[in-house]
Amino acid sequence: MNDRLPNPGSGTAARLQLSAVIKVAAAAADDVDRKARFPSEAVESLKEANLLSCSLPASLGGGSVRIAELASVARAIGGACSSAAMVFAMHHTQALTLAHHGSTGEIAELTASIAGQEALLASATTEISTGGDVRSSTCAVLVDGDEVTLEKNAPVISYAEYADYICATARRGPDSPANDQVLLVCPLADTALEKTSTWDVLGFRGTCSPGFLLKSRTSSKNIVPVDYSTISEYTMLPSSHTLWASVWLGIADAALGKARQVMRKSARPGGSNRDVIAAKLADLTGVHQRFESLVMREVQRYDEFLRSGESEPTVGFTIAMNNLKLGASTAVVDVVVGALQLIGINGYREDHEASMSRLLRDSFGPQLMVSNDRIRANNAQLAFMHRG
Repeated sequence: MNDRLPNPGSGTAARLQLSAVIKVAAAAADDVDRKARFPSEAVESLKEANLLSCSLPASLGGGSVRIAELASVARAIGGACSSAAMVFAMHHTQALTLAHHGSTGEIAELTASIAGQEALLASATTEISTGGDVRSSTCAVLVDGDEVTLEKNAPVISYAEYADYICATARRGPDSPANDQVLLVCPLADTALEKTSTWDVLGFRGTCSPGFLLKSRTSSKNIVPVDYSTISEYTMLPSSHTLWASVWLGIADAALGKARQVMRKSARPGGSNRDVIAAKLADLTGVHQRFESLVMREVQRYDEFLRSGESEPTVGFTIAMNNLKLGASTAVVDVVVGALQLIGINGYREDHEASMSRLLRDSFGPQLMVSNDRIRANNAQLAFMHRG
């Protein structure tokens, strides 16, 4: 795990709260993975530390924490429990959407309420009929006076049954084209969920992400008053890629840390294999450092974009964010597999303290969550528009 503890707030109290979250997440991580259960202890600890509201505006009861600080927290939790960290990252992708697009006007009251509740936000951006294309919807919101209804068949809604609100994409209306989308914030009290599949997977088992038929009837004020295309480009895509990549870097931190600990025990002073072990560990450290540099560079790029006040990201910026996802999702496998090779047979065992099982299985998930092939195809289209 990352040795440097990030600071999501100010002062010793905030650091101690985050340290407590990490300890709680780490203690439950193996049980969460084994039972494919929601990391309830870690999420409750996040609430107690005000780390669910921290990215929402201070003026509405949040902490106005910036993306670089969120990324540091995601990394730290990722080294303790990958599933808990992914819940944190996915929640803040939605929270940042409200921070940037829901802090004024009628929806600001909802944003303030979410901050005050330390509410957990989930998202429903995919649909059975669109093949995983988040920028296209078949379902549509139906506005009826002050109320709006939505019925959406989503193949995946992570931790839907444990969230307080689900942010769902849909067409603006029944006659709207598939890419004319809005984002509706669906409160749990106004929403029915019918499970349509199960969640028994190799990794990130605690994210609890089966499919659901979502039916919601709620206030029309809960429609975020910005086109989803803008939300996606400005917030949803870059925040998800930077926060996810930070979680995956946390997984790599944990793998390298475990390998280093094992190697130090096995490479005895004067031993014939000491130099060989040291060289292999140095090589793996280099792979990890390149991964770390990639993530930190792109987190800084997004932070600088947000600080710039620019209203629209460039094509080059979007390509860079996509490349972060592509690079990070393969780099985490390189580090974890490299660590397993260094540790040897004990890392392959389920019943040993050096077991790499959970980290290995989690490390292969990133290439599949939003398929790398789909992102490469998007980059190919963007490349024709990019002028450098």
